[in-house]
Amino acid sequence: MIVDKDIKVVIGAGEFINNPGWLYTQEDELNLLKKEHWQKMFSPDSITAILAEHVWEHLTFEEGIEAAKICYEFLKPNGYIRCAVPDAYFPNEEYQKVVQVGGPGPLDHPAASHKIVYSYQTIISMFESAGFTVKLLEYCDEQGEFHAVSWKPEDGVIYRSLPYDHRNKDGELICVSLIVDAMKID
Repeated sequence: MIVDKDIKVVIGAGEFINNPGWLYTQEDELNLLKKEHWQKMFSPDSITAILAEHVWEHLTFEEGIEAAKICYEFLKPNGYIRCAVPDAYFPNEEYQKVVQVGGPGPLDHPAASHKIVYSYQTIISMFESAGFTVKLLEYCDEQGEFHAVSWKPEDGVIYRSLPYDHRNKDGELICVSLIVDAMKID
């Protein structure tokens, strides 16, 4: 079991190593839906922050609520999940083809296991159902207009974001994420 005063965990880290000092995990060692994985690694109320970049869309809405409830149990009071998922309202046809449920192309494509494409309303609803208070960091509204507030990278860098994705340059958005901080307010 990990004992530390400031535990910060990256869920489904993949190849992105952009948060030094954080604990990087993969699905086989820390599955969002397997409470026994969490119990082996952490005590309840012991984690400061959880970062999940393009992970939650691989769960159904109901599984997302269950995963959020498990995370809630292991987060410290005032801890948070920084979550980034594909944005249902991003007005780019090619982007939407890639992020759609079931994904494009071959079954080995990462998007093939997408089970939901969140809008800001559905992700707020999902996290609030698990007891979180949600703050929107980056998202598109129903008209496709992109909104962003300033957020601190030391609280968890999301690569697929306005400030960090190399594809977004010269004021043109090519790849965005719907990014929220879901906070455990006690």
